[in-house]
Amino acid sequence: MIDGFPLIDVHLHVARLPTLKSGWMDWAQGFGDAAALARVYDPAGTVVPAAFDAYLAAEGVDVALLLAEYSPKVTGMQVIEDLLPVARHNPDRIKIIANVNPHLHYPLDEEVRRQLDLGAVALKIHPVHAGFAANDRAMYPAYEACQAAGIPLVVHCGTSTFPGSSNKFADPVNLDDVLRDFRNLTVVLAHGGRGWWYDAAAFMALANDRVWIELSGLPPSRLREYYAKHNWTRLTRRMIFATDWPGVPGIAVNARAIKELCPDDQTAALVLAGNASRVYNLKLAP
Repeated sequence: MIDGFPLIDVHLHVARLPTLKSGWMDWAQGFGDAAALARVYDPAGTVVPAAFDAYLAAEGVDVALLLAEYSPKVTGMQVIEDLLPVARHNPDRIKIIANVNPHLHYPLDEEVRRQLDLGAVALKIHPVHAGFAANDRAMYPAYEACQAAGIPLVVHCGTSTFPGSSNKFADPVNLDDVLRDFRNLTVVLAHGGRGWWYDAAAFMALANDRVWIELSGLPPSRLREYYAKHNWTRLTRRMIFATDWPGVPGIAVNARAIKELCPDDQTAALVLAGNASRVYNLKLAP
């Protein structure tokens, strides 16, 4: 908990360093807490589960969702199997999110189900790093698998500065087709339209109760500026706390800053944990 509020962080990268490109470490050390990285990684570049769990506890995190990512052209390979030992250490606190890349996986629906069987609670797609449009019909079997399983689809929705990124695929408008064709699918907009699409992301979240704004990678001090054209009280109730760890100064620091931006304690409770609990089908340990 953080200051009496349950806390769920739905966006953390906990990859084995040898599987990543050098740009990932430049990003993590440039934007994050180098001391925290040194504390949770061993000399071989693998996360030590007990150390990472202790770090999360110290930051007040009740539940953390770790992201797999198969992006060999951009950041490298963050395979789901590497996350399993970390999640097994404390399954009440640490859970995983699946990822598929249409240029690597086939059939997509079978790969989604395989990763769900490993314990994934959601599917993330990364159009910007993998190089595809979210409304590409080739992705539809993956979306059908999510809808059938009752899990959310998390979509990278914002710019990326990693070499090889295709930012043209970050536009949330591409998801309009997906939302129309999958009427029971919940969609989480990771990074909330970062860069050029804040208004589009906010409009979608306010207009459709199956769409959520996820705050990873967004400095709390600038959120009011990013979404200035929209009703802040209404929009905050559509937000889900996330950090994009390790590219963040600290989880607790961000959580407290977000809490102060909320119009009331009820909304703060939703943003920090309540919305994530509902969307990702999570239960907080008593």
